[in-house]
Amino acid sequence: MTADPYLADLTGSVVHDETVPARAPWLHHVKAGQSLRIVDLEGNQAVDFLIYAEADDTERYSAQDTVSAQGNLFLREGTRLLSNEGRAMMTITGTSVAYHDTIGGACSCESNTLRYGHHTKAQHACVENFLHANLLEGRSKRDIVSNINFFMNVPVEDDGALGIVDGISAPGLTVDLRAEMDVILVVSNCPQINNPCNGFNPTPVRMIVTQ
Repeated sequence: MTADPYLADLTGSVVHDETVPARAPWLHHVKAGQSLRIVDLEGNQAVDFLIYAEADDTERYSAQDTVSAQGNLFLREGTRLLSNEGRAMMTITGTSVAYHDTIGGACSCESNTLRYGHHTKAQHACVENFLHANLLEGRSKRDIVSNINFFMNVPVEDDGALGIVDGISAPGLTVDLRAEMDVILVVSNCPQINNPCNGFNPTPVRMIVTQ
């Protein structure tokens, strides 16, 4: 039997292992000390990611606090993902790509219309995935904050302009995170087909939780 390459270097026991289909939402509770590995199975897939504190979900991931604390726009190995209370929620303990985005935001039906034309209005988007998952636990659109985009490439030009360009991932690359408190994770496995963040072809990702 061939060993699973995505489990071989993990420490601890696997408590959850799920493949999230292309374009789909995902929600999971992760306890302090547990770790999450996200596997980009086919490569070039953007993974939109929100974090809420389980004890009080009014405490949630803050892009502003995270960027300010580390003095850098990009998320790398060692980055502490801070809440709006300034507390560490998770830490990036390993990554197969150079950096991840925390400023590009999530696509929505409205933003698709503005950027790509009215004919895209009916296309599924990340905001709808976040809504679907959050509604399961009583959260609404007001609870969607600026998100992380794992594996997504949003370069910042010298003049401050942002771009969304071809992703920097490849099949089988990973990012590992350790929970620093009990958290609720909400993911949109991005359905965007109008820009190159997914190579115009959304694909599945794998979520592995260990303890």
